[in-house]
Amino acid sequence: MANKKVKVYTYKRVSTAMQVDGYSLDAQNDRMEKYAEFNDMIIAGSYSDEGKSGKNIAGRTDFQRMLNDIADKKDNVKFALVFKLSRFGRNAADVLNSLQFM
Repeated sequence: MANKKVKVYTYKRVSTAMQVDGYSLDAQNDRMEKYAEFNDMIIAGSYSDEGKSGKNIAGRTDFQRMLNDIADKKDNVKFALVFKLSRFGRNAADVLNSLQFM
């Protein structure tokens, strides 16, 4: 019986138009795609918020859409990949609440 590939979502965020090299949306996407490929994962959806602060989830429409898709079991994903935890959020309480929700 063949192994079933794990489905994942990717989430990218940049807080300003001028990001340090390695944090651009394209760079984040490239790293996550390579990670997923190396680990035999299928990217079922990709979400990104450009120019949004990580202080809280308010105003981060794609992040909220991702959480809703997870709650609805839209793609039956097992993980959400992020380049760094700081891209997921900067507020520890929001990060923990989001992780618990997932």
